[in-house]
Amino acid sequence: MAPPHDDKAAADFAEDSTHKRPISNILFIIAMQTEALPLVNKFQLAEEPDSVFPKGVPWVRYSGKYKHLHINIVCPGKDATLGVDCVGTVSASLLAYASVQALQPDLIINAGTAGGFKAKGASIGDVFLASDVAFHDRRIPIPVFDLFGVGSRKTLSTPNLAKELNLKVGKLSTGDSLDMCPQDEAAILANDATVKDMEGAAIAYVAHLLNVPVIFLKAVTDVVDGDKPTAEEFLQNLNAVAIALDLAATKVVDFINGKSCSEL
Repeated sequence: MAPPHDDKAAADFAEDSTHKRPISNILFIIAMQTEALPLVNKFQLAEEPDSVFPKGVPWVRYSGKYKHLHINIVCPGKDATLGVDCVGTVSASLLAYASVQALQPDLIINAGTAGGFKAKGASIGDVFLASDVAFHDRRIPIPVFDLFGVGSRKTLSTPNLAKELNLKVGKLSTGDSLDMCPQDEAAILANDATVKDMEGAAIAYVAHLLNVPVIFLKAVTDVVDGDKPTAEEFLQNLNAVAIALDLAATKVVDFINGKSCSEL
């Protein structure tokens, strides 16, 4: 094949080559260590004491080999003052950018828990692949800026993965609050979302900037349009749903092993 002669052709060629090359380096980005540790144990990963990250950040990295894959799991770690997981879009985007720069993954998987909407078919313990991601709390009521605020993006298409593992597929909406005010609810409805989280669309933005394929695996801890308080239901179900997420993520990695992005 003759080499491409312009920047667009070169980019298309590189993207095509990347999607057809077997995946060898997977980066998991997981907000809470409670969600991450079952996978760390499953893949027998080791915490890396010599950080590839800037000095002083609380970010944590686990790394190792599983089958034919090199796997890194990164978490934003604990807030130095309050001791809680650094959840939300700011920590997620910073961690995603630094991790891609340092680790050069072939594929990002953002795995984690989420709220689900029973009106869209979500139940506690369901695991969804996100087909689309968008923000629901970046309200900029100026033409074109409003679209930038929503930041709607398609995720990597994975029809074979969804079919083989019988995973549900739905749209993901992201915001920095666990609860849902009326304005957020209206935006989530406009996003046609089945699940909502606090990191996904921010990671999608970084992945798009750096041209890295990304998929989203979200396990439902709480029914947003149910009759229980969100925070109470989330805490009640977190550990059990983390196990369901671990099982689904393991099956996803087993399916990915030996395949290219175009085969997913």
